[in-house]
Amino acid sequence: MITVGIVGTTSWGTTLGLLAAKAGHRTSLWARTEQRAEELNSQRENRRFLPGATFPDLLTVTASPEAAFAGADVVIIAVPSLTLRKNLDAVAGSVNDAAMVVSATKGIEIASGKRMTQLIAEMWPTVPPDQIGVLSGPNLAPEIARGRPASATVAFPHTGNAQFVQEVFNSDLFRVYTGRDVIGVELGGALKNIIAIGAGFVDGVGLGNNAKAALVTRGLHEITRLGVAMGAEPLTFAGLSGMGDLITTCYSPLSRNYRLGGGMATGSGLEEALRSLGSTAEGVPTTRAAIRLAQRYGVEMPITETTNAVFEGRMSASDAILALMRRAPQPEALI
Repeated sequence: MITVGIVGTTSWGTTLGLLAAKAGHRTSLWARTEQRAEELNSQRENRRFLPGATFPDLLTVTASPEAAFAGADVVIIAVPSLTLRKNLDAVAGSVNDAAMVVSATKGIEIASGKRMTQLIAEMWPTVPPDQIGVLSGPNLAPEIARGRPASATVAFPHTGNAQFVQEVFNSDLFRVYTGRDVIGVELGGALKNIIAIGAGFVDGVGLGNNAKAALVTRGLHEITRLGVAMGAEPLTFAGLSGMGDLITTCYSPLSRNYRLGGGMATGSGLEEALRSLGSTAEGVPTTRAAIRLAQRYGVEMPITETTNAVFEGRMSASDAILALMRRAPQPEALI
């Protein structure tokens, strides 16, 4: 029996725990406090994030890093990007160095511009680099927790490691594909959140489906351009972790980033919209990180730039869309 340890009792961390346990693997969710662990174990569900999704018998919660990770064959990181360093540091001494380590966090560190797998490699230097990978795709946790089918891509530098993690999670409910483009899979999952906020702007202002389709399509072009500049394969962005995730995040009301954009389009400031959301919207820090990366790599990202201008109160959501429409005409280059 494979043992899985998960950093994070978030909605996505809990969902991955449900998937692993239902597939027959002994699975531990690591909670930061004994109180939270006892609450989840006694209730046998995560009522805060996924009410009604009952824990299988093979899924337990612990506040002990040693109990969760010392014997784990697979370690999943599923916490907000802004808290990743703190969480990695908290469990660093307990992780089995032979484990496959999978980032399920969709973000980029603002100050360094590092991807989540780069941070894991930096903070857990005893884990071999080819054992650090990423899982990403069009995955809305509440849908999967309710038993609705979904797919994702898992990418590792070493194909065999990707196949190992694929076998852990693949099921009739969750179809997993493998790849080796860690950079592309990771960036697709992170950068699409910026475009989803813009899609929320479009719908919030009521500009219609034509405008939204244009923004989503040009958004895919924009994130592909940055991804390729950073070393990703362009075709990765046409896959599940690129276009697939982008479509889901830009069109579903379950998407936090889409809802954030909609809230700001109706006149809320960023802080007010975030309070109303009541949960993390990775697109906010990712927008700021992407601005810096675009400057570093000499890549033009107009949707990202106008989204950031709305965050900073320099223009409204309506003004942002108008600014994009007024840009100088140009050829439709695919990359």
